Amino acid sequence: MELWLALLLCVLVGFAVSYILGFAVIPWLHKLKFGQTILDIGPSWHKKKQGTPTMGGILIIAGFVFSVLVVLVTDKLLGGDILTYANSRPDDVVYIKIFSGILMALAFSFIGFIDDYIKVVKKRNLGLTEIQKTVLQCLVIIVYLFTLYKSGVNYIFIPYLGIWENTFIFWTLGFIAIYGTVNAVNFTDGVDGLCTSVTAIGCIAFAVCAVIMNFAGVSLIAASMFGALIGFLLWNWNPSKVIMGDMGSFFLGGMVCTFAFSLDAPWLIVLIGVIYVAEFGSDIIQIAYVKTHNGKRLFKMAPIHHHYELSGWGEKKICKVFSLVTIIGSAAAVALTWFGRLQ
Repeated sequence: MELWLALLLCVLVGFAVSYILGFAVIPWLHKLKFGQTILDIGPSWHKKKQGTPTMGGILIIAGFVFSVLVVLVTDKLLGGDILTYANSRPDDVVYIKIFSGILMALAFSFIGFIDDYIKVVKKRNLGLTEIQKTVLQCLVIIVYLFTLYKSGVNYIFIPYLGIWENTFIFWTLGFIAIYGTVNAVNFTDGVDGLCTSVTAIGCIAFAVCAVIMNFAGVSLIAASMFGALIGFLLWNWNPSKVIMGDMGSFFLGGMVCTFAFSLDAPWLIVLIGVIYVAEFGSDIIQIAYVKTHNGKRLFKMAPIHHHYELSGWGEKKICKVFSLVTIIGSAAAVALTWFGRLQ
């Protein structure tokens, strides 16, 4: 199958499954009374979202998985091997990177599902404790990095310099990058459509970078994710009919890491995921500032999207501005990948 046709099919199938499934899943979540519980410390107008169905991440996951399966099976029936198309890496490394990354994202999603389930059953905003989530996430990260390490993938590509192989740096940077990204994406899911829109834009950037770096397999899974996110966005745009929940945001965080680590370029997360960095960083800065300035706040509320909400920005404006920032960061990532590649 031609690459452009496979990419188009990925987007269309992911979109169709994610969107159409919403007509059945959202009423079902309503029936189960799987509604979101809103914290009292958040913006007061968020109270109107009380009871909005959560666990909508199942739409994203279903759209993505079904899209990938349809394209791979169709390509195989046509006698192709699209994942290794125009790829300079060994075939076994390609499969290990892609499928271990998808499994990692699904494992994170399962942790999110447990967290969401406890919230809806107990009718509270706290699911798993921070320690419980951290321990489970760390176990997933260790298994994923160990899988890459045992397959010989313990190196990082640095623009203009090439491959940098260092086991200690690989494990340290990998652990910090994955843990930080998964939780930063979760922080971003605080405004209708925000996490969905910025991640969809990021998928396009990762797909382009993958083509530049001769790794078509990553561009395919990024296209599948893009389609699934756009289908979900139609339900998640303000005012949202469904919330992705930790089940969805943890999965997205895992997939962002999958894209970056499959390309041996975790640094891409900083540019393409500039909003994730801002969200996570603003929360850390706020906590540090409060502790060192006698309880005074630097931001009106953290993460940063809440600061802008309390400053008078509407949720749609936040999504549009943050999406624009993501486009700028993504353009920088693509440019650095293009000009920094080794001929």
